[in-house]
Amino acid sequence: MKIKFALLIMAALISMSAMPQEKILGFQELIPGGKNSHRFIPPSVKQLQWCADMYIYVKGDSLLAALPTDKEERVAFTRDQLNEILVPAGLPTIGSMPVFFVPDEKVQVIAFQYKNNRVHFDLSTNRIVAKYVLDKAGSRWEYNKANGNIAFTKENNVFIITPDGDTEVVTTETDRGIVCGTSVHQNEFGINKGLFWSSKGNALAFYRMDETMVTDYPIVNVRERVAKVEPFKYPMAGMKSHEVTVGVYRLSDKQTVWLKTGLPKEKYLTNIAWSPDEKSVYIAELNRGQDTCILVRYNAETGEREAELFTETSERYVEPQEAILFLPDHPEQFIWQSQRNGYNHLYLYDADGKMLRQLTKGNWLVKDVLGFDGNGRNLFFTATAPQDVNSTEEGSPLETYLWKLDMKTGKRKCMNTKAGVHSVSINASAAYMIDQVSSPVIPRDVDIVSLKDGHEVKSLLLAKNPFEKYDMPGIAVGTLTAADGKTKLYYRLITPPDMDETKKYPTIIYVYGGPHAQLVTGGWMNGAGGWDIYMARQGYVMFTVDGRGSANRGFEFESVIHRNLGEAEMADQMEGVKFLKSLPYIDTERIGVHGWSYGGFMTTNLMLTYPDVFKAGVAGGPVIDWHRYEIMYGERYMDHPKENPEGYKNSNLLNKAGDLKGRLLLIHGDVDPVVVWQHSLLFIRACVDTGTFPDYFVYPGHPHNVIGKDRPHLYEKITRYFDDNL
Repeated sequence: MKIKFALLIMAALISMSAMPQEKILGFQELIPGGKNSHRFIPPSVKQLQWCADMYIYVKGDSLLAALPTDKEERVAFTRDQLNEILVPAGLPTIGSMPVFFVPDEKVQVIAFQYKNNRVHFDLSTNRIVAKYVLDKAGSRWEYNKANGNIAFTKENNVFIITPDGDTEVVTTETDRGIVCGTSVHQNEFGINKGLFWSSKGNALAFYRMDETMVTDYPIVNVRERVAKVEPFKYPMAGMKSHEVTVGVYRLSDKQTVWLKTGLPKEKYLTNIAWSPDEKSVYIAELNRGQDTCILVRYNAETGEREAELFTETSERYVEPQEAILFLPDHPEQFIWQSQRNGYNHLYLYDADGKMLRQLTKGNWLVKDVLGFDGNGRNLFFTATAPQDVNSTEEGSPLETYLWKLDMKTGKRKCMNTKAGVHSVSINASAAYMIDQVSSPVIPRDVDIVSLKDGHEVKSLLLAKNPFEKYDMPGIAVGTLTAADGKTKLYYRLITPPDMDETKKYPTIIYVYGGPHAQLVTGGWMNGAGGWDIYMARQGYVMFTVDGRGSANRGFEFESVIHRNLGEAEMADQMEGVKFLKSLPYIDTERIGVHGWSYGGFMTTNLMLTYPDVFKAGVAGGPVIDWHRYEIMYGERYMDHPKENPEGYKNSNLLNKAGDLKGRLLLIHGDVDPVVVWQHSLLFIRACVDTGTFPDYFVYPGHPHNVIGKDRPHLYEKITRYFDDNL
């Protein structure tokens, strides 16, 4: 009997091993930071970029290069060959191919930094043409291609390294509350750096930020044996802000001139630009109320305020994002980007601030200006404009295309033939582009395309679907009407594989809802993330709608939230709920919601405002009280607390803590410098005071987002919560 039983067990095991096994798609496969997640990201051409008119990329231990018209690519060098050149130059060897970048788009020279060295390598001669020993404590390196100087910051000050290896000291601040050469104003207004070389490298403009009047905010490092306070400056809405000035350091006499930006000191100096002749510095100056923007020209030699070229105002806010761009063939003219007519468009001005003409117009928006061709005749930009230039329809906010604009005739032409989201870079002569496109069914398609007529010259990659061997959920995109009864909204609906419409499924709404973000796109899988896919495969319906307040739909659509954060956004999410309830397979008793940051604010708000609709929610890094959020973002969308007390009161979720009915999990990083930990801690306190019972989880050592190897843990935590409560 024992022998027969053992034989039966063995036969069953053999039978099971012969059956096809379902391939695993877990958190380690689908979540960034997971051990196997790289296998499920559509492949790309590694380090693909232009170097003058050649395109280059890394394959294995080789750097390949070619002209668009070449039939074959050549090996510029291998890792071993590069090491053979580095050693005689007195440089350490590399263990793997470094990250290359192009310091001058018109020259066949690449650069890379490693082990406190920076190397410039000429691909036409295969030799090192420049090398720098970098300061170990330095950062924010800014190279000037005209003279080879590199500006950098160290311990809140600015320095310059010359090609000869000499170091010039630009600033000598000793107070830790004064910072030079860094990004200012909390990285708002398109600001992403603090060092600005003039075109010929004769002068360096830089930010100087005085934060001594801003309150120190305590961040606690719990990894020390005795927890250590590591404060940083965090001006909250309604509080005293930092004061910024702009210095101009002249290399000729080693002197700094300070631009006379004047009073009031509390204003925003944004989008710094040099004139081509290096005589002037242009700044888009924004008042603290952010409803008035003045483009100001300063004399770079004296610092004098020479002229106020024009002013833009808005009843809501003005948000300059891009510096002026001078025309290469007409240096007395420049392009300005503005949302003044409802969508971000391009305007041509002369040097005195007179508008010559509007270059682009329509119910679509310019996303990015890439630059001009060699003679300045044509301007290239990406936009949501429809491919049909004669179309009167709104451009699809889901798609992005490259356009060529004739500066003389005003005619424009779409340079893409494939529908989808295009990411483009242009070579030095503006004859070709690297066109990377994705669509709902194309993971990634990379081509070299002629900018003369838009035809494909060479295909570099057509990525395969990394999920082709897996049982995948259905992804559908559609539209519904916003709560205002007229505005079209785009949604994404993800349903389980082999869904049975006679059954009822739990549903999770993934939400962001705020400015400068778009979740539903015309790219790969319509913008769905790995967690969406995982949850749908586990039997959930996943739903997202980009309501009013989100990006790429124009100023009215995005700014409708002004002074009343959460109101219009929640109303549109509830239109999404109404749509879900119309579907026969949605279990209306099991609807959940999840979001992070602004989405965390929305998640918490929805759970408290509609407690009978949402059974469970997970809010990550949530804003709870907007008057405890940073001043630039907070006052743009809510105004000063004294000017809008009712708006701040209505959006303060501490006042709603007693309305919680469903199961709500709040998650926060304990060193979050964006939405400080105080937000969720105070919400827990409010819930204790009002007798409600949320759940809470903290990620020690993580800032605003949980990234790296801990991210799969985060999503398993979130998933377990919905499994338990939804």
